[in-house]
Amino acid sequence: MKNFSALFKKEIKSYFVSPIAYVLICVFLVICGYFFYRDLLYFSFLSLQAGYDSSLQSSVNINELILRPLFSNMSFILLFLVPLLTMRIFSEEKKLGTLELLLSYPVRDVEVIMGKFAASLVVLLVALGITSIFPIILFILGEPEAGPIICGYLGLILMSVAFIFVGMLFSSLTENQIIAATATFGALLLFWAIGWSSAFAPGVLGKLLAQLSAFNHFSSFARGVINTSDLTFYINLSLFFLFLTAKSLQARAWKG
Repeated sequence: MKNFSALFKKEIKSYFVSPIAYVLICVFLVICGYFFYRDLLYFSFLSLQAGYDSSLQSSVNINELILRPLFSNMSFILLFLVPLLTMRIFSEEKKLGTLELLLSYPVRDVEVIMGKFAASLVVLLVALGITSIFPIILFILGEPEAGPIICGYLGLILMSVAFIFVGMLFSSLTENQIIAATATFGALLLFWAIGWSSAFAPGVLGKLLAQLSAFNHFSSFARGVINTSDLTFYINLSLFFLFLTAKSLQARAWKG
């Protein structure tokens, strides 16, 4: 636990002493703010129309028109944000030659991985936490349901955890940060879009592709529904890439 704490403090300091965390968080908030503002304007327009046409009142739902699209857009933005956040985790240390020194200390590989993971997750949690201002605004202006908001943020956290572990794996495989970021983005995009092919794949293959889709599993959270299968997917995805990252570090230590 002592080693984990020391590594975590080192990593979190590297994020917030440099402009990295601030730039990523600001970009994330600006983009999310744009989507929220756009959806809020659309909701206001429909609400005004519903005041003149009672048939539209049933379709004016603050959760469906603002919160659900907002969470879906935020999850998509993570595809771009996470690779930029994780590309330096191991690649930078490999390039500087400090990774071998770190692995030579009396510290377990899992402590190194979890220390770096926790620091990256804190950056994302800070970004997600600031976006809570959007639901607060909705509570001031209307009466959104709290359940879907909680589920949406839970889904975003689970997705962030899994995506960080994916990024850590590719960062551990190369000392080039651009390659690490590109490979991570490609892998995350594949996990995101693979479900779109399920409708064209026959039988079991189609079901398998649908189960591997990060988008399909997140959509339930965006609707305010928690399914055991969705929780299991993100937990298994995180553990799988955690295992691969640990094996990558072990292989490097063995070669050294």
